[in-house]
Amino acid sequence: MCDRDKSRAKMIAERFGFTRYYSDYQQMLAKEDLAAIDVCTTTDAHLPITLAALAAGKDVFVEKPIARRYDEAVQMAEAAKQAKRKLMVGMNNRFRPDTMILKSFVEKGELGKIFYAKAGWLRKLSTTNPWITQKDKSGGGVFLDLGIVMLDLVLWMLGFPPVERVTAKMYMQKTKSVEDSSIAFIEMKYGASITLEVSWSFQALEDYFYCDFFGSDGSAKINPLRIHKQLHGNLVNVTPAKIESPANLYKKSYENELKHFVGAARGLHQIISTGEEAVQRMKAVEAIYQSAQKGKEIVLK
Repeated sequence: MCDRDKSRAKMIAERFGFTRYYSDYQQMLAKEDLAAIDVCTTTDAHLPITLAALAAGKDVFVEKPIARRYDEAVQMAEAAKQAKRKLMVGMNNRFRPDTMILKSFVEKGELGKIFYAKAGWLRKLSTTNPWITQKDKSGGGVFLDLGIVMLDLVLWMLGFPPVERVTAKMYMQKTKSVEDSSIAFIEMKYGASITLEVSWSFQALEDYFYCDFFGSDGSAKINPLRIHKQLHGNLVNVTPAKIESPANLYKKSYENELKHFVGAARGLHQIISTGEEAVQRMKAVEAIYQSAQKGKEIVLK
């Protein structure tokens, strides 16, 4: 267990039964015989800790976003490749039971060709992590916090079609150095389009998370899961009968994600949400920020 705040490291170590704890990750890597590490620090620390862990021969799980910028993500993915170690990026919504069910429907072509998706996450800004609004530490605002999660969920569901062009608008209603609201329109190479909206400052009564897909033969939505398919000229509800509560889905997403990483580190299966995928995702994210800054459409090469 390591935290740069030694008193916090001590508190967490005692709470979870760690026999040793550190405030210097380099010291921990040198002294401990570790198989893998979970990097859940402020985003500015992802790059140096991940590079050090990979150089020490460890597999790495790093929380989202992989890094503050595209170039940092490239360094991390290249380092994993050079070290021949596993690098997984935390994208827990892929591991929700409801999204996994919908993924199976999409992969089997049950909804036909998906041509449009819209997703959003409107959530009040947390006061527990003040660093998230400090650009030098976070790299960006609500889009790097929530937008990247929704973008990944849609791209994963569609099988990672290449992003071709993006248009975005960002607002700073209650923040100073990073955006607190963002709207993006994304066009894919094979014709599908995506609309994303995320905010820490929308004037809404409650948090709102959604992800909707529209295909040639049906449509589906998440939170709650609903799947409708064209059958004999009628739109029929084919949603599985038993759906868990939102709180349980959220909890299971993290449990499933970490179980997957442990299994991959043990060599039981391939990694889901790789460093290479994160690099391509960060390329699209960088284009979205450029579009908002320049006030025009950005075409990805």
